[in-house]
Amino acid sequence: MEDGSKPLEQPPPPPPPRRLSLDDAIEYCIGDFGWKQFVRSAIPLFAWFFDAQQIFITVFTDAPPKWTCRNSTLDGGGAVCTADSNLCHLPEGSWSWELPPHASIVSEWSLQCAGTIISGLPASAFLVGSLVGGILLATLADSLLGRKNFLVLCCLLMSTTGLLTTVSTNIWVYTCLKFIAGFCRAMAGTCALVLASELVARNWREKIGVIGFLSLGLGFLSLPIIAYVLRGFSWRLMYFSTCIPGVIYAILVYFVVEESPRWLYIKGRKKEFAGTLRRMAAPAVEKSELTDDFFENCVEWTEVKAEENIYTALRSLARRKWAFRRVAVVMVVGFGVGLTYFGMPLGLGNLSFNLYVSVVLNAVAEMAASAATFFLVGKLDRKVTLVTVTAAGGSLSVASVFAARWKGFQIGLEMTSFFFACTAFDVVVLYTLELFPTCVRGSAVSVMREANLLGGAIGPVLAAVGRRNRLWSYGVFGVAILISGLSVVWVPETRGRILCDTLEEEETRMAQTRR
Repeated sequence: MEDGSKPLEQPPPPPPPRRLSLDDAIEYCIGDFGWKQFVRSAIPLFAWFFDAQQIFITVFTDAPPKWTCRNSTLDGGGAVCTADSNLCHLPEGSWSWELPPHASIVSEWSLQCAGTIISGLPASAFLVGSLVGGILLATLADSLLGRKNFLVLCCLLMSTTGLLTTVSTNIWVYTCLKFIAGFCRAMAGTCALVLASELVARNWREKIGVIGFLSLGLGFLSLPIIAYVLRGFSWRLMYFSTCIPGVIYAILVYFVVEESPRWLYIKGRKKEFAGTLRRMAAPAVEKSELTDDFFENCVEWTEVKAEENIYTALRSLARRKWAFRRVAVVMVVGFGVGLTYFGMPLGLGNLSFNLYVSVVLNAVAEMAASAATFFLVGKLDRKVTLVTVTAAGGSLSVASVFAARWKGFQIGLEMTSFFFACTAFDVVVLYTLELFPTCVRGSAVSVMREANLLGGAIGPVLAAVGRRNRLWSYGVFGVAILISGLSVVWVPETRGRILCDTLEEEETRMAQTRR
């Protein structure tokens, strides 16, 4: 300067607040949402890809294969082999499978006359196993194992049991192994969603679940491709093709994905908490700043903790009338949506349309529903959206029953109905997250998912019964989702609300709203 004095130096950037809450400390370290956070959260959510494969693989492995008449002459009993004949009433040798018997469990184990309940049993056993596992394993991610280790264990055991399924010698061994596989994967999707939401910035926690929904659609879409390539080969190759990559994925998650810093914090594992945030630090954050002293002096080591487990959380919810009503509503909606969401794909073989094309169209519909949810979730009211999509999906599902004469029109109705069912599935998960405060949010989502799986466990049986009368499959699916969606009128709207952390805070806000 002209007076000879030194130029003024720019003041250093202000330091972070001296006492940070847990959320503020994580926000300060990981920064805004970017590609690094996207990849970090997408890897655990890709578990939904393998989850979808194991849920819907029975669409192909357990489907009754096509058959053809060898002759159409009268046998001694007067039966004639035609395309509309009942296989159980035809003499041996008058018909044959179009593909080798080992292409499906139905033809390999001669289940064509075993009854609809038996043929739908493996798919139901998988979802019943998920239901039981969801009850018995619900606390492990919060208590003993943590999010990451539990996710690895679920995916590894699910895929390993799927591989063991290939040694099944009859329908009963196969059903037992499907039950065990379902039990092992019970909490995989929920655990992946919780872990991913705790690895990203606060303003992306609700939206990040859409990556899981897209992964679910991709997993579903991969099945008809694999099945078409392997058509004519043993159904066991379907399990090898989907389960071996699942094992590799579980190993990848163990070595690549970080544990939830929130879980490490709650468990008092300060060194691991600090180390995890250093590795997750955004490029704009100087890692040299994130010393042990920084975390010891700047992070406030007191935080509102979640309830001990799902059972204590449910006791807390049951004691409050408003909370119990919300739990009941999300369970009703979850049941109806689950019955339709899991049942419709398993009933595709009942339609007069190519099975491979039908599954591809349904998978595309699911991915489109996830994309629509992502872009519209911030603009639409939850209640109006759920009532609309469940009513539309239910009406179209029932309509598809009476459109059997027009194959193209029927599959169009079914695909559109499934699109609305998938949208309802996505929205009800996000709605449940918003309806409950932080301390019981995870437990509430788990309960809704249990109701969802209960409906899903009934879906395969109805799909099997619907092979003779579609009204028992697509008709029931439509009525169930339509009626269940109406129950949301009993819960408040949540769009744009700031989420509460405790039950008491939620009650205070409700009291202020009533004034």
